Amino acid sequence: MNRRDFVRNSGITAAAATILPSSSIFASEKVEKVKIAMIGVGLRGQNHLSLLLKRDDVDLVAICDIDDRMLTMSKSMIAKSGKPMPKIFTGDDQAWKKLLEMKGLQAIVISTPWEWHKEMIIGSLQAGLKYVATEVILGITLQDHWDVVQAAERYNAHVMMLENVCYRRDVMAALNMVRQGVFGEIVHLQGGYQHDLREVKFNDGVKAYGGGVEFNEKGFSEARWRTNHSVHRNGDLYPTHGIGPVANCININRGNKFLKLNSFATKSRGLHNYIVNNSSESHPNAKVNFRLGDIVTTTIDCANGETIILQHDTNLPRPYSLGFRVQGTKGLWMDVNRSVYVEGVSKPHQWDDQKAWLDKYDHPLWKKYGDDAQGAGHGGMDFFVIHAFVEACKRGAPTPLDVYDAAAWSAITPLSEQSIEMGNETVDFPDFTSGKWMSRKPIFALNDDY
Repeated sequence: MNRRDFVRNSGITAAAATILPSSSIFASEKVEKVKIAMIGVGLRGQNHLSLLLKRDDVDLVAICDIDDRMLTMSKSMIAKSGKPMPKIFTGDDQAWKKLLEMKGLQAIVISTPWEWHKEMIIGSLQAGLKYVATEVILGITLQDHWDVVQAAERYNAHVMMLENVCYRRDVMAALNMVRQGVFGEIVHLQGGYQHDLREVKFNDGVKAYGGGVEFNEKGFSEARWRTNHSVHRNGDLYPTHGIGPVANCININRGNKFLKLNSFATKSRGLHNYIVNNSSESHPNAKVNFRLGDIVTTTIDCANGETIILQHDTNLPRPYSLGFRVQGTKGLWMDVNRSVYVEGVSKPHQWDDQKAWLDKYDHPLWKKYGDDAQGAGHGGMDFFVIHAFVEACKRGAPTPLDVYDAAAWSAITPLSEQSIEMGNETVDFPDFTSGKWMSRKPIFALNDDY
């Protein structure tokens, strides 16, 4: 059913199709401080911890982790900040449930391995929390994504995925250019996760077992869980860095939606070759059969006529790049060659260096908070994603990235796996908004506030 027919046949109005209610534990009154807890204070969690400790509008009341080294590092950070030591929860992988029994808790930040996200998000909602921030991705299976969306709706709560690349400075300048019509009507977009992770996937503590790999207690935190996904799964395992920014450019879930998807995967050679080149053919991990194709390419069709190409490329030698391309009827931006072309302004058939364009269209958020973001992780964009979550909590307002965004973006993983498993067939994309996308209005980064 096309958009026009849907609106005509269903009679949806803006009032009837409202997003999750914006009411919260804070009602309409802005609070001065938010009582926040953290589940997971590994290396990624510590990036968020550092930012939360710098804020005067946050009381960090509890942290939870089962890794003693990470807890020790986190407690040292807290002590140096001069802030009160929060309550510590540890001991086993169910300790987070005890944390959620705390009284007065208002918001939570989850920074744990992917397979824990769904359970911890829903557990937080069931405990009465109205604001939940989670690291990417939302879940493993397609049903995981539906479960989280339905729980957020059931408990009238806000779930924000901490997709920091949406706040990258050049990405936000490009978004500003899109909104001001510099590129004309947007037709095609590209992005991805193109990042050589071979060293990350095989650092200290790796050993082989049966048909996979495992990691002893000396291994670094990320490799201890991430590599097994490359052993057992074949799809775009990490789509949100690429899809989030381009989805914002074309208002996905807010007047537009993903319709269909198909994916192709190359053969798998990179991880095996890395093991052999850094050890030998006799190394136990050389016998592991890695399912993940070295490059996974996904194409998405959108309701308003745009196409999107995503690429997942983590097993081969290459410099880091997210491969953004935002192209419209008047021109385009490409981050790989750091260039912009706008017809009638640029010299015919010649690229402009992006700097002058991005400086001119620097987003108001970066103009306002650029100094505050200095020193924050990932070139400052970590500041913005945490800032947005905290400000939404304080104001009792919807988060600028919501549960529908989180579900649509990270559902690309199981859908790409399904497409590849079915011989690269095109699969329908679920509508997690249940039709509300037609009347919802864009809210992400529309001002210089958050």
